[in-house]
Amino acid sequence: MKKETAKKTPVKRTRAAAKPKVEPAEPLMVSTAVSNSDIYPDQNSRTRTRSNKSASILRTDRFKNIEDGLIPFKYTKDSSNTSGITVRDAVILCQKAYYNFAIFRNTIDLMTEFTSGNIYFTGGSKKVNKFIEAFFDKINLNDFQNKFYREYFRSGNVFVYRFDSKINQEDFKRINQTFGSSLLADDNDLIVPSRYITLNPSDIQLTGNVTFVNPTYFKVLTDYELERVRNPRTEEDHQVLESLDPETKQALKKGKRMGSVRIPLPLDKVSAVFYKKQDYEPFAVPMGFPILEDLNWKAEMKKMDMAIARTMQQSILLVTMGDAPERGGINQRNLLAMQKLFQNESVGRVLIADYTTKAEFVVPKIADLLDPRKYQIVNEDIQVGLNNILTSGGEKYANMQIKISVFVERLRQARQIFLHEFLKPEIKRICKSLGFKNYPIPNYEDIDLDDSSTADRVYTRLIELGVLTPEEGLEAIKTGRLPTRQESLDSQKEYSDLKDEGFYEPIVLRRDNSTQEENSKNGEYKHAPKEGGRPEGISTPLEEKRDSAPIGLEGKQSFSLSQVKDNMIQANKLEDHIRKLLRKKFSKRALTKQQKEVAFDISKIVMANEDKKDWIKKSQTYINKPVDTNHEMVEATQSIAYEHQLDDWLASILRESKIENE
Repeated sequence: MKKETAKKTPVKRTRAAAKPKVEPAEPLMVSTAVSNSDIYPDQNSRTRTRSNKSASILRTDRFKNIEDGLIPFKYTKDSSNTSGITVRDAVILCQKAYYNFAIFRNTIDLMTEFTSGNIYFTGGSKKVNKFIEAFFDKINLNDFQNKFYREYFRSGNVFVYRFDSKINQEDFKRINQTFGSSLLADDNDLIVPSRYITLNPSDIQLTGNVTFVNPTYFKVLTDYELERVRNPRTEEDHQVLESLDPETKQALKKGKRMGSVRIPLPLDKVSAVFYKKQDYEPFAVPMGFPILEDLNWKAEMKKMDMAIARTMQQSILLVTMGDAPERGGINQRNLLAMQKLFQNESVGRVLIADYTTKAEFVVPKIADLLDPRKYQIVNEDIQVGLNNILTSGGEKYANMQIKISVFVERLRQARQIFLHEFLKPEIKRICKSLGFKNYPIPNYEDIDLDDSSTADRVYTRLIELGVLTPEEGLEAIKTGRLPTRQESLDSQKEYSDLKDEGFYEPIVLRRDNSTQEENSKNGEYKHAPKEGGRPEGISTPLEEKRDSAPIGLEGKQSFSLSQVKDNMIQANKLEDHIRKLLRKKFSKRALTKQQKEVAFDISKIVMANEDKKDWIKKSQTYINKPVDTNHEMVEATQSIAYEHQLDDWLASILRESKIENE
């Protein structure tokens, strides 16, 4: 029986759809803003077009930090002026920075000390110059210079107020007799300054026209000054009270509280000097205003460091107990026991635990937080802002020289402002009020921070040539100041008169003592002695024979240099021979220092009394009896010693070295 087999149904095979072929995408560059199809038109690129906006958008706040900067002026009250401070605030901030920050204070004091200096006067007559010098010494101008420059560099706005005083008739007559004033004696309104003071610029207000030309200044009274005005005690207090308007005086008398009281400052008594102020600016911006934010930033970082330093002793003890939950977990009872253990201060520093307890101290990393490198940028900004040349370090010599030159020029500019805007007008006004015909010009002694050795050599040479008198030369070496034409003429006349009297003569032209006594009378020198040489009026050599001597010697004696050398050798041999005889006489192997001096004295006696050929031969005689025996030769030796200012030993050498005239 045949088994029937099941027929298999044919399986229909479906053909898979072909996947579209995707072209690889090209990388899109940052600055590319076009599609690939524009570049490769033959390729079917599916990358869409896009652009990088950060490469094409123009920033609208590029100068945001500059726009948000503070302007110490308020011209409007709308939103266009967002400054939160005024000039008064800027001045007060700079004053506080001077009080509290060492680098700010030291820079201001340094510039003040270098700028202040000695003032001398030129151009006027001697009497007028002398009066002006005495006047400014009386009112202590040097101290006022320090106050002026300190306020000039600190706040940039200097307001000088002048106090005047009347001169009585006696003082006026004394001035007229001493200094030659041309005023009339019956002038009762003669007024001169008695004192200059600087006002606080933060208390000054200004009112004027649009261009701030010829402004009117007002002084805002402080609480102390307001109390003095309410209860005046001195004449000045009464004058201030009378200068107020009627409404203000009435309010003060009734004791009403007032916001601020202003008094006008007389323009003829107030001098305003500003630091680099423009015409359209009401006040000057202080020199230290740009670095106030840097100083504040540095102070904030110092406070942060001090707060961190206070936490250095507060270390944390981290105690880890137990294990993961699958490994046993945490025993709460042990945690509570450990907390009680460390809360109880009577328990010692001993901890007993199993292997599941781990304890360690967690100490904060103070060194990373107190790193001084964070101050580097702010310190550099402060030093550049203050132009502080002496506190900055690590500079090359050439760079330091350039900085010193810039620093000195800034000081000179401040000096010129003080002279031209304050001192010269005051001198001119004082001289005019006193009736002087001319007025002197003030000048500062130059600031010298360089090596002055070259200039000193030049001044010394000018003294040698007679261009400068000794007094002028020493003044030039000390201060660097050279005399004016009139001062030089006066000094040369006085110097010439002194030279005619015998002063300021070189030492080489002086004669010996006897000649000085003959050339002087009552201790005063007469004309300088004439130099040797051909007599005046002789144009041809003299026919008669003249005996000449070396320059500096008055006599006719001449000496041979070779004989001087030989005689010195012979004198040393004589001294050695005398020492040998003394050792033999006293049985000594060596002589003491005192005995050697005795031998030298004996040799001098032998040389003064005997000829050179008899020195060795007759030395024993003088050892036995060291006294003079040949008085004629001793007198000749002493004459040479007196003439040439020599001792007996050298005089004996010259006596034996004399060249006999034929």
